[in-house]
Amino acid sequence: MKEILHLMVVDDELGMRLSVERALRNYTTWFEDIEAEVSYRITMADSGEAALDLLAVDPADILLLDYKLPGMSGLDVLQVLAERKSETLVVMMTAYASLETAVQATKVGAFDFLAKPFNPDELKASVHKTSKHAMAQRAARKLAGERRQIRFEFLSVLAHELKSPLAAVEGNLRILRDRSLGDGLESYDHLVARSMIRLDGMRKLIMDLLDLTQIESGQKKRELAPVDVCAVAAQVLETHQALAAEKWVTLGFHPKGPVILNADAGELEIIFNNLVSNAIKYNLDNGSVTVTVEDGREAVAIVVRDTGIGMSSEEMAKLFGEFSRIRNEKTRNILGSGLGLSILRRLATLYGGTVQVESSPGEGSTFTVVLKK
Repeated sequence: MKEILHLMVVDDELGMRLSVERALRNYTTWFEDIEAEVSYRITMADSGEAALDLLAVDPADILLLDYKLPGMSGLDVLQVLAERKSETLVVMMTAYASLETAVQATKVGAFDFLAKPFNPDELKASVHKTSKHAMAQRAARKLAGERRQIRFEFLSVLAHELKSPLAAVEGNLRILRDRSLGDGLESYDHLVARSMIRLDGMRKLIMDLLDLTQIESGQKKRELAPVDVCAVAAQVLETHQALAAEKWVTLGFHPKGPVILNADAGELEIIFNNLVSNAIKYNLDNGSVTVTVEDGREAVAIVVRDTGIGMSSEEMAKLFGEFSRIRNEKTRNILGSGLGLSILRRLATLYGGTVQVESSPGEGSTFTVVLKK
């Protein structure tokens, strides 16, 4: 990756400005930790006033600033930059090298101090150190911007996901309030049932959001202990029997014996819940779901196969994003938060593991979660 930093030289001596420009004209520096090669776009100013005017329209990443200038001093320029809340990193250059001068400049906001006369190697060493900090600032700003955008998109999708069920429940309640279907309570049973389904969906969304935020923030309390993965799988399958029976889906699980993993039992339950509930919801009537737990030397593999509607390669590519749901004619009436598989991927990461999916439209899907021991 190649990056260009704007470096401005402010000195009232033309020879000094040209010497610095010549030393840095073809200078590049490499930062191993961010894998970036940095070069410089160099501008110059002969006074503090001129520098501030230029910086107002073309901010610099690094400012090589002479301490003693005609008119405004280097310290005066630093003071103005502080008032502007500028993020420009200032290296103070001065022939009056003293500890007192360095301390004074640092208090006002200088990043580094370069005593005149200096040679090209000393100049480059100071620029390299300052550039590293400038690149860190740039990366932080970029990350902050990305986080703001992600937060905006997240809240927008969340509002959309909650708006529809709330509107449905509100509509049903208005019908009940106005007795639009008459006075017989049985006439409203289907409205109550639909509202309960919508409320269950919102409750699932809220619980998934809480799981996701706890995992992302690192605040989820984990209690790691030897856990029989097969026992957790059997318990989850038992709780999903009623849902499977509604769709005439057969659940299959035939463990050969206990499979022990040092894990958080609650996290394993979340993994199985997401896999099994999706396999049932996106299955076909009279279909089947088969769960397998494979015990390896270095990892445990959880495999869930279904005979459901399947997915295309394009749909699989979007599968693990937040609020990502497969939307087509076959899934239109299937409720879900769109967060389950995103949570699944993050939990697998906590175990140094992976999540893989194989699927074809109309032929079902197979999810494999590998958790390292």
